[in-house]
Amino acid sequence: MFIQTEPTPNPNVLKFLPGRDVSAEPREFLNADEAAASPLAEALFGLESVAGVFFGSDYVSVTRRADGLDWSQMKAPILAGIMDHFVSGAPLMRDGTTNRAEAGEDSEIVIEIKQLLDSRVRPAVAQDGGDILFDAFDEETGVLTLRMRGACAGCPSSSATLKAGVEQMMKHYIPEVTSVEQVI
Repeated sequence: MFIQTEPTPNPNVLKFLPGRDVSAEPREFLNADEAAASPLAEALFGLESVAGVFFGSDYVSVTRRADGLDWSQMKAPILAGIMDHFVSGAPLMRDGTTNRAEAGEDSEIVIEIKQLLDSRVRPAVAQDGGDILFDAFDEETGVLTLRMRGACAGCPSSSATLKAGVEQMMKHYIPEVTSVEQVI
């Protein structure tokens, strides 16, 4: 198995591409307790300086602690952990673990926002090893709040991406959106 690596705009996140499907639904793990839901995430959190793990459709993004080891020291153990997991045939998630919380019915505007996010924004953000999720839309003020995950969370350029890219696109296609904010 050959696993490629790619840098992301976030210097503390590296993207690992195992050349196979990883997760049908994006999953993020921000600590060892959350990682217990996945054998792979748990193994990666067992490595020194790992601060976050994100599963995309065909990649694994790993976040390192800013005060931790260099990528040159971390890369080989991460590659070995990912390879060991996929070669073993173990499931990505342990039984009974889900990530999706379904809410009530969405308004027409929220449906349009989610469709635009899914078709235009999320694929572009995934190329950088991250994800962006709908959080809320205040129909009175027009403020759309989004949640950044993976390489995008804490990335120095995420604010620019939200304001220059996502906000402008949302305003263009959905005039009810007046601004886009990030939930931290």
